[in-house]
Amino acid sequence: MYKINIPALVPQAKTKEYIKNYKTATKGTGNLMLFPGDQKVEHLNDDFFGKNIPAEVANPEHLFKIASQSKIGVFATQLGIISLYGRDYPTLPYLVKINAKTHLIKTEDDDPISNAWFEIDQIIKLKKQAKLNIVGIGYTMYIGSKYESIMLRQVSQLIFKAHQEGLIFVLWMYPRGKAITNEKDIHLIAGGAGVACCLGVDFVKTIYPIGKNKEKSAKDYQEVIKSAGRTGVICAGGSKMNDKEFLETLFLQKNISGTRGNAIARNIYQRPLKEAILMANAVTAVCVYNYSVADAYDIFLGKKKLN
Repeated sequence: MYKINIPALVPQAKTKEYIKNYKTATKGTGNLMLFPGDQKVEHLNDDFFGKNIPAEVANPEHLFKIASQSKIGVFATQLGIISLYGRDYPTLPYLVKINAKTHLIKTEDDDPISNAWFEIDQIIKLKKQAKLNIVGIGYTMYIGSKYESIMLRQVSQLIFKAHQEGLIFVLWMYPRGKAITNEKDIHLIAGGAGVACCLGVDFVKTIYPIGKNKEKSAKDYQEVIKSAGRTGVICAGGSKMNDKEFLETLFLQKNISGTRGNAIARNIYQRPLKEAILMANAVTAVCVYNYSVADAYDIFLGKKKLN
């Protein structure tokens, strides 16, 4: 049985709204399956067009179709694309990715910075006037960048305002910049998770390094979980992997590391619609409902259904 830890920043008048949004995002379990659709900006068209990528993936609506027909927790994407497609998918639980940048400027050219595109009150305005199911806010933070003080100030203000409105907050936390020699160092990733806790976010999305010994990788990652404290840790999915191996990795993250969910994009959407929906449900089975790898794989194969 999980207990919702309501941040003190959430005022009494917004407590019910916060609990509703939290339960919606986590399907009443405290575990988050986040389906990211922010990569149209972050990776441009690299993940949506090319060899072995089905033609339908290039259409932005492919993401909305997957999210609406599968059992995800939240669909995370930019406010503009939500505005364009949201009236056709009004019941989808949305997490607005409030900042984003392309990958065109490389770290060797300049340290990364990603400023917010909107204010929280603008998001609340769209939520009310279009009657969209916006449950939270997402933001990418780059610790180690020479611009980290700007982003820390900005995100702390956004977290305050989001919690004041009863919205949950998910922080993408990546060590990145010329000062960073190894982005996949567990001790550094754990440090970033600790910063996320200090900022007061509900969930932090982190890199998950996979070594040759997968069980050891999962045990090593416990440092990240401990550092995050009451902030739930969810892992980035990364590049597309072998299907069963991918589900096994998620299982180890959940059951050995102690993660509270995942943020899976390419391993879901770089597939035809039917297959993508099945994989999304398989991910939810493992990360949210604690299914075994065998049962989750059967869900992906269409042999079983996610109850």
